[in-house]
Amino acid sequence: MKKTVKKIDAGSADRLQKILGTFDENANLIMHELGVLIRVEGAAIIIEGAEEKVLQAESVVESLLILAENGETVDKGRVAYCIELSLEGKAQDITKLSSDTVAITVKGKPIKCKTVGQKRYVDAIKSKTVTFGIGPAGTGKTYLAVCLAVQAMKQKQVDKIILTRPAVEAGEKLGFLPGDLQTKVDPYLRPLYDALQEMLGLETYTKLMERGSIEIAPLAYMRGRTLSNAFVILDEAQNTTREQMKMFLTRLGDGSKMVVTGDVTQIDLPAGKSSGLPHAAEVLKEVEGIEIVYLTDKDVVRNPLVMRIVRAYERDGDRRNGVENQTD
Repeated sequence: MKKTVKKIDAGSADRLQKILGTFDENANLIMHELGVLIRVEGAAIIIEGAEEKVLQAESVVESLLILAENGETVDKGRVAYCIELSLEGKAQDITKLSSDTVAITVKGKPIKCKTVGQKRYVDAIKSKTVTFGIGPAGTGKTYLAVCLAVQAMKQKQVDKIILTRPAVEAGEKLGFLPGDLQTKVDPYLRPLYDALQEMLGLETYTKLMERGSIEIAPLAYMRGRTLSNAFVILDEAQNTTREQMKMFLTRLGDGSKMVVTGDVTQIDLPAGKSSGLPHAAEVLKEVEGIEIVYLTDKDVVRNPLVMRIVRAYERDGDRRNGVENQTD
């Protein structure tokens, strides 16, 4: 196997440190995953190894340098994602992400897409009337949708933000929980509250809630309504039945946009009930004005361990399905 050596000038000690990571954790990750040797000469990174692997590592490092130049964070999660892309010959794709800001939090932090899948999802929401974001936990499905909803309200594209979830989770039954209905559903809607408060700040969020410009409610509250001039998000949609999904989608009114998010591997519906999410994605995939975006474990932007957990469960699911198919 042909060996080769590549030398990449980091430009400065500060940029070099960003690429290498704390205690060289980024460099160690690249070496471990791609089987190359990385060493430093002055402000240059030297990569040695098999030609194909060195070229892949070179594309990773060059992509990370561009991110560092643009002021982006270069952490292990970002490095792992660059490695994934390099194995597909697409490492340069990540450099397209730093140019677009999805939103700005109340503290001035810019929110940007961190994966190509997230970018495709955000672009779909901006351009389509109804968007489905289907994928595992940690891919930013709900958070990005809330960011875009807040932006739409700030730009006066909509008058109202409506966030809803089915109140069916992990086998819990609302009737056995203490308190009134609002108290019972609040725990299920907490991720939506948190995202809104990060984008708006507690004071503005509270005022908009009191004014009715933001509504957070269980899915059952949507029945019989027409939702006009609103940005509507249905979260945890894997826990809707087919009938509930149809009911929700047909609430769409003039001037509104809908985003439906969910993870089809975490369905908590009672036995015998079919999820409305995969059914709707299949039935509506050819309908104009609707886009179905599938996010994968590569789009997980939490701790890199989350990506490995998702993959382990996917492998277990594939194995179990294989066993079941053999016994049928």
